[in-house]
Amino acid sequence: MKLFSYLFFVLLSTSAMAQHSGDGAAAAGGAPPEANQFDFLVGQWQLDVTPKVSGLAAMIHGTPKLVGTWKAWRVMDGTALEDEMRIFDASGNPASATRTLRMYARGEGRWKVVGIDTYHGRSSESSAQQHGAEMQIDGHFTGGEGKQTLTRTRYFAISADAFRMQQDRSADNGQTWDEAVLTIDAKRTAATATP
Repeated sequence: MKLFSYLFFVLLSTSAMAQHSGDGAAAAGGAPPEANQFDFLVGQWQLDVTPKVSGLAAMIHGTPKLVGTWKAWRVMDGTALEDEMRIFDASGNPASATRTLRMYARGEGRWKVVGIDTYHGRSSESSAQQHGAEMQIDGHFTGGEGKQTLTRTRYFAISADAFRMQQDRSADNGQTWDEAVLTIDAKRTAATATP
């Protein structure tokens, strides 16, 4: 948790300094066009969540039915996004709650993304870049037990009212990847959101 607090402070400080130095002016005053690449996420979304299951649990129980909500809004004079995703099981029991801050780092030509998942006791940091019609994120999270997992996530099939997300994970520093560990189908429910 100390890592997330530090990263969150660094991102806030970097964004504040950039706003005052002219390097990352507010969205209305000259932010680079790339600062709008995550705009597709702004608003409120209903989620169908499919975790990858295998082995005996899958044979007995099948794939669990998970649903969720995701909402995102602009912060810091429009130069960054903050979002919150909540996932529930079929009975409405909470399974995950994640809060994320996304900021475009003009000098690095990429997004810096930090998040915390309170239900799983883990923090994450990533970098993201747009490739064609997809947003791709490479990062890692550290679980409550201190074990690091690499992630690669892609947002694709993005339209005004829907998008898809797929996350692959590696527990061996990228030597092998478990693909589609988590897939999400999002459908828009509102164009705006607030914290």
